[in-house]
Amino acid sequence: MRVLVVEDARSLAAVLVEGLSDQGMAVDVAHDGLEAAAKLDLNAYDVVVLDRDLPGIHGDTLCRMITEHDDRVMVLMLTAADEPGDRVTGLTLGADDYLTKPFHFPELVLRIRSLARRRPTAQPRTLRAAGIELDPLRRTATRDGRHLDLSVKEFALLEALLRAAPAFLSAEDLLEQVWDEHANPLTNTVTVTVGRLRRKLGDPPAITTTPRVGYRITAHDLREDPVI
Repeated sequence: MRVLVVEDARSLAAVLVEGLSDQGMAVDVAHDGLEAAAKLDLNAYDVVVLDRDLPGIHGDTLCRMITEHDDRVMVLMLTAADEPGDRVTGLTLGADDYLTKPFHFPELVLRIRSLARRRPTAQPRTLRAAGIELDPLRRTATRDGRHLDLSVKEFALLEALLRAAPAFLSAEDLLEQVWDEHANPLTNTVTVTVGRLRRKLGDPPAITTTPRVGYRITAHDLREDPVI
């Protein structure tokens, strides 16, 4: 999952980036509306965590720009304005959810994951293929009933492959979806992480590599739970 945090308070933005990254999300940050608009033009995001009172382009205007775009991104408006009228206004602008400051961080994480599942192109919560079961919300993964002890990036990489199955994802796709905008495109990080993940998944091999194409989950029996 890729998230854009738009927050002009740099200390809070840094806390959000670190905390969400620890939850396995690929997180970019913008400190004003102009920077956010530029990043939205360049990158594909699942959720935007949007402060309302922004310099450059006001958060209300940016929210309207996002919701009018063809490739719909879910917006969580984050603001100190906590009057009922403020919440109504924010939602009227097209925000999908609204959270007031100060907030409980685990609640923010749950709201972001909920919004990602509600995207028109999103998949239901539990993904299954090749004996693997992965629940992004509960942060659990098993294969044939065996618990998988995965690092944050291994979990995120497996989630990306399961969501794409049976299609291939290139190393560049995985860098974009699992790592942030500062990832070096020439790095071997993806290869190394896939190798560690393969070892933890065990036999039979669940990840296929095709040179110059990318990686995919081998099994073609992808099944998903209904939305609940």
